[in-house]
Amino acid sequence: MKYFLTFCITCFFSISSSYALTILIDPGHGGEDDGAKAMTLGKVPQELIKEKDIALLISQKIYNLLSAKNYTVFLTRSFDRTVSLPERAAIAEKTKADLFISVHINSSPESSAVGFETYYLDNHNDVAIKKVEKTENIPMKGDEVVVQQILVDLVVEQTVSTSKPLAQTIHSEIKNSVGRKYGIQSRGIKPGLFFVLALSKRPGVLLEVGFISTQKERVRMMNPKFQDDYASAVARGIEIFFKNQKGHKSKVKIKKRH
Repeated sequence: MKYFLTFCITCFFSISSSYALTILIDPGHGGEDDGAKAMTLGKVPQELIKEKDIALLISQKIYNLLSAKNYTVFLTRSFDRTVSLPERAAIAEKTKADLFISVHINSSPESSAVGFETYYLDNHNDVAIKKVEKTENIPMKGDEVVVQQILVDLVVEQTVSTSKPLAQTIHSEIKNSVGRKYGIQSRGIKPGLFFVLALSKRPGVLLEVGFISTQKERVRMMNPKFQDDYASAVARGIEIFFKNQKGHKSKVKIKKRH
């Protein structure tokens, strides 16, 4: 089984002489899957705010910004529809995406939880991170768990050297622009075992924009101006990442898929 998965990943992800130019933006959740939810306060009637809607709005803005540049850009969904994790992975393969950017909104039982964070695919033992993984991953059991763990381990080996600097560059742009402008706390760059990243089989990051469960952050994330600023920071981070790779002698290059 492990050798079969290794073969599959090698076919889909291998180092080549061409730089990554195709980017897949993945709005988290959608359709029957609302993601995190919260009710507005001070409004009559109250309104239910859903992660899937904010994630889509921000993703569309990132898509528009990158499309205006010299990149080929796709969305895993452009409207409110259900997209399974295997479907998202299939879209990544069909579009021959070189980078996978998944956009999510955080939630916490603690009303004071604030800040943005950026994840890349890697192994770890952090208990706090596992709480986020549990929210974003699909439930599995038995053989599925074993197979997915093998897949994660193999993809980590192939992608971490690219995904980690990608996460660092994007997060730095968010921190230096959005973080400073709005006075938002950076919760850092973290490794995580997210199946949406593993199944995509290419370098990628998962962005947690803020906490929908915290009123101040929820109101901010619903503001179109904030969404514009956040999307601009992500797009700049991706552009800087590519420029940095071109400037290095030991260039990180994306593999051609056969």
